[in-house]
Amino acid sequence: MNSMHNQVPDLGYLGLGNTQILFQLNTAQLIEAAIKRNEGTLTESGALAIDTGEFTGRSPKDRFIVADELTTNSVWWGDINIKFDADKFDKLYNKVTAYLANKEIFVRDSCACANEKYHIDIRVVTETAYQNLFVHHLFIRPEVINADNHPEWTIIAAPGFMADPELDGTRQNNFSIINFSKKIILIGGTGYTGEIKKGIFSVLNFILPHDKKVLSMHCSANAGSKGDTAIFFGLSGTGKTTLSADPERGLIGDDEHGWSNYTIFNFEGGCYAKCAGLTAEKEPQIFNAIQYGALLENVNFVPGTRRVNFSNIDKTENTRVAYPLYNVTNAVTPSIGASPKNIFFLTADAFGILPPISKLTPEQAMYHFISGYTAKIAGTEAGITQPVATFSACFGEAFLPLHPVEYAKLLGQKIKDHQVNVWLVNTGWTGGSYGTGSRMKLSFTRAMITAALNGELENVNYQTLPIFNLAMPVSCPNVPDHILDPKKTWPDAESYDDAANNLALAFVKNFEKYTNYNIAEIANEGPGVTLAV
Repeated sequence: MNSMHNQVPDLGYLGLGNTQILFQLNTAQLIEAAIKRNEGTLTESGALAIDTGEFTGRSPKDRFIVADELTTNSVWWGDINIKFDADKFDKLYNKVTAYLANKEIFVRDSCACANEKYHIDIRVVTETAYQNLFVHHLFIRPEVINADNHPEWTIIAAPGFMADPELDGTRQNNFSIINFSKKIILIGGTGYTGEIKKGIFSVLNFILPHDKKVLSMHCSANAGSKGDTAIFFGLSGTGKTTLSADPERGLIGDDEHGWSNYTIFNFEGGCYAKCAGLTAEKEPQIFNAIQYGALLENVNFVPGTRRVNFSNIDKTENTRVAYPLYNVTNAVTPSIGASPKNIFFLTADAFGILPPISKLTPEQAMYHFISGYTAKIAGTEAGITQPVATFSACFGEAFLPLHPVEYAKLLGQKIKDHQVNVWLVNTGWTGGSYGTGSRMKLSFTRAMITAALNGELENVNYQTLPIFNLAMPVSCPNVPDHILDPKKTWPDAESYDDAANNLALAFVKNFEKYTNYNIAEIANEGPGVTLAV
């Protein structure tokens, strides 16, 4: 499946019949092509290091969905899902295919969803070799390739094509547009590979819950030796990838999954991990996966060498590495597990208010799922000097074509049907807010998660955290008792109460926008404070 195919697809049906097609190249061939085309260089580990150009991350304001009969009344329109005119899409599509005419392009047939019942076939056309290498790693690699097939979905990525906003209807030169009716994702003006990955994730976030009643999730997942599955939700910096990388458990996947009636299944065939500050000691699973063929993005080298300096983030804090799941020694094959026994919502609470672990009722789980809370700290974004509460619905708001309540209701039903334990885990600060308190020790967080997975928190006593009404265990193996109650870790109880009240108000204010969706039973599970009128 990784060799060069003599047969080449006829792309006339895509308007790309006059291109020079390099089809289904293997890893070595793609690396050779990338180096010949000056797209990147080899590191000492054999990974290919490339720069993605102007964009080193996604551009959410330049992500659009075509508004037509299929989407007009079903998509959650607004700042997340921005409407794009169908006629303008067609004209822009023709301009992109004309731009690619007579060029050498890379074509790869892949699929998404490890559960065969839900998998979709995808043909990806890329202008660069490194983008095709990314697709090889991140999507699932089919066992059999037939160039004559016309896969269900098509992605065309042309970073060298610049849109004209006035003529093309885009905001600026770059764009990522999903057309659900034509089943095409059109990307231009950006070389950031994450646009390809998250384009398909957005597609699955529409198709699976809307048509199949499968919950699509921005989460990592692993499985124990007895087949017990755990899933981890969390925004960037909360530990989603780190905490699911457990040497005692098999990795199902690190980022995107579906939950059908009886299975958790990975959407992808690889991992796309952040690598700022990466070391073999802190993240051995990721570090060891950076082998020959892995794709490093926007990293810097130790001067005069081909050794990557992971602590140097001069280009971007969002340095990344993409690699196939088979680079992970304990990866589960195929990437499928049973319905979860435990769900962990991870938050990096920089205010030091939330407990390091608390157990949620199904209704509380729905509330905190819709809220998707974490906190940004100084240095993460320009202008941030103090912690800022941030909320991302379902821990992945940027990729939700449907209203968050639809995902939350599906989650709540599955939690009840499968009697799942749901835990809120604060991987952030304790003993005070950022700047005065300290970050929760990773060893303590791992110990709490291990205890939850092993059932060791089932028969301990719990106490309730005031205002937030969270059930906190009073003891946990290998964790000091005093850190389990956040208020007790603060030197000044009154300061804790003031900060807790402020955070609670932020939760309530954020949840106001969902009050028109007949979910009073969920809203009542939030903090017990009232906004001033």
